[in-house]
Amino acid sequence: MPDATRSTETSGAVQTEVGSLSFEFFPAKNEVGDAKLWYAIHRLKNLQPGFVSLTYGAGGSTREHTFENCKRVLAETDLKPAAHLTCVGASREDINAIAKDYWQAGIRHIVALRGDLPESMGGVAGHYEPHPEGYAYSPDLVAGLKDIADFEISVAAYPETHPQAGSSQADIDVLKQKFEAGADRALTQFFFDPELFLRFRDRCAAAGIDKPIVPGIMPVINFKSVARFASACGTTMPAWMKGLYDGLGDDETTRKMIGAALVVEMCRRLKEEAVDGFHIYTMNQPEMTIAICRTLGLRHDAGVA
Repeated sequence: MPDATRSTETSGAVQTEVGSLSFEFFPAKNEVGDAKLWYAIHRLKNLQPGFVSLTYGAGGSTREHTFENCKRVLAETDLKPAAHLTCVGASREDINAIAKDYWQAGIRHIVALRGDLPESMGGVAGHYEPHPEGYAYSPDLVAGLKDIADFEISVAAYPETHPQAGSSQADIDVLKQKFEAGADRALTQFFFDPELFLRFRDRCAAAGIDKPIVPGIMPVINFKSVARFASACGTTMPAWMKGLYDGLGDDETTRKMIGAALVVEMCRRLKEEAVDGFHIYTMNQPEMTIAICRTLGLRHDAGVA
C-alpha cells in the first residue's frame, strides 16, 4: 500500500477533462445479453457522455461483437464509440487491418491496451508473451495506430500498479511512454480508496505527465465476483466493504443501493481534489449509473434518462 501522506505540490500538473463523463459497456454473447446492452446504451445516452467504450474480450474474443456494436452506436445514436483493441495473440498485420476497418467505418477513438490473456492462456494473471509478429506492448500499439490514422487514443493506467510491473515507478514509466507515443488520456483501473488515485496522480505529475488521468469507477453489485476480479488485477478491496454485503444474498436492490452510495461518497472526495471527470464501468446495468450521475451533478441531459 502506498504511503498515506500526499503531496499537494504536484497534484495540479496532471490535467483533468473538465466535466468529462464516459461509460464502458461489454458486448454480449447472446440475444438476451444483447437486448440488455442496448437497453443500457439507450437509457444512458441521454446523459450525453463524451464517449462510450466497448470492450474487446480477453485475446480479442469479442472482436466482431465489438466492431458491430460500435457501428451500431454510430448508426442509432449521437454517441461517440471508442473501440477497445489489444495486442494479445495477434500480428501487426491483423491489428492494422482491424484499425483500418474502424477508421473506414467512422470510428475515430480506440482504447489501446496490451490486453488480458484468454482463460486458455492463464487469464488475467497469466504470463504474457508478445506475439512474435505483433505489437509487443501498448506503447508500441499506440504508435502503430497513430501511423495508420489520427485516432483519438485512450490507454490504461493503474493507481495500485499493474500486477506484472516491476515496480510502481516502472509502471508510471510505461504510462509516460504511452503518452509519448500519442495517447490522449488514460482511463484507470477501478479502485475503492480515493486516496490511492490522488497519490497516483501526484506521482504521475512528478514524472512529468501532464495529460488527463481519468479515474475508472466500478459500482459494486455482486461483491464476490468483483472481489475475484480485483484480486486478479491487483486492486485492493477494503476489508470493511465485505461486511456491507454480507447476508444480502439475492437482494440485488439493496446491493445496488449500497454500491451507488459508496461510489457517490468516493467521487465526492475526488471532486474535492479537482477531479471532475469519471469513466464508469456500467456492467451493462444503467440504473446505478444514472443514480450516481444525477447525485453527483453529472447529468448533462435535458430530459429523463
